[in-house]
Amino acid sequence: MKILGMGNALVDIMTSLKDDAILQRFKLPKGSMTLVDNEMSSYVHNETIGLPKQKTSGGSAANTIHGLAHLGVEASFIGKIGNDELGKFFKKDMKNCGIAPILFNSITETGRAVALVTPDSERTFATYLGAAVELDAQDLTADIFKGNDFFYIEGYLVQNKELIQKALRLAKNLGIKTCLDLASYNIVLDNVDFLKQILTEYVDIVFANEEESKALTGKSPEEALDELSGMCEMAIIKIGPKGSLIKFGSEVIVVNARNAKSIDTTGAGDLYAAGFLYGLGKGLSLKMAGEIGSLLAAKVIEDIGAKMGESTWEMLRREIKSIENNPIPN
Repeated sequence: MKILGMGNALVDIMTSLKDDAILQRFKLPKGSMTLVDNEMSSYVHNETIGLPKQKTSGGSAANTIHGLAHLGVEASFIGKIGNDELGKFFKKDMKNCGIAPILFNSITETGRAVALVTPDSERTFATYLGAAVELDAQDLTADIFKGNDFFYIEGYLVQNKELIQKALRLAKNLGIKTCLDLASYNIVLDNVDFLKQILTEYVDIVFANEEESKALTGKSPEEALDELSGMCEMAIIKIGPKGSLIKFGSEVIVVNARNAKSIDTTGAGDLYAAGFLYGLGKGLSLKMAGEIGSLLAAKVIEDIGAKMGESTWEMLRREIKSIENNPIPN
């Protein structure tokens, strides 16, 4: 299995809050991803100095690709960074995880996402896209895509519709399985028609959470699952502590969530996608792929940020091997 990801190359600055009050001061809707300019990003960062912070390479698709690389999958990632310290940090982190970085450079600062984590473990992002938003359709060639089995893209790129369409078209023309994560409910609400168009024309596998699927369809998870699976080959809706729903053809699979002590939900959906695609690439049943997705999602929310230490990954690889050796029918 070989996978190529594309998304906003961002550095996440995880910030633990004492309460929700500061979100109201910043006028950031709780649980959302809000795009901000450089000035606002710096303001949020400076106003939270003194609170616990942690820096990691991030971006939704990059998190998923990191997860797959930790599971031994050959992975690469397309993005754009600045010629600055954050850009160097992002590229080095990719290489250290065994990911082949396909990173274009810009004179604009590297993008960053200040992730504000409230005590209930919900995260709210103030995201300055910086250089990431300058990734352009003209940067993409068929050679970048050749040899991959899966292409994974995040909905956060929707600000550049030409880029998304060209990437999905290149992948589709080469017979690569295309996967889209819908990103954030407020992004979905602003781009319903376009997202429905690309789901119908290009996407094989779509990932969404309950809020995102409702934003796109206006329906409950079960009804939204039917609508999404009618647009593309396979639909996965993550419903938090209630687990996830998978639909392929007429087959609907329910996967229970794993027990976890949630500290920060950042990366839960991204790591679910990593686990699911790993299982799919290994030829496991959809139920088993969902179980692996749930395992990774449960583990990542027990710590701050979307990254886990090597000792955690060693434990996860052992547990995944156990799942692989004990087949679960759909």
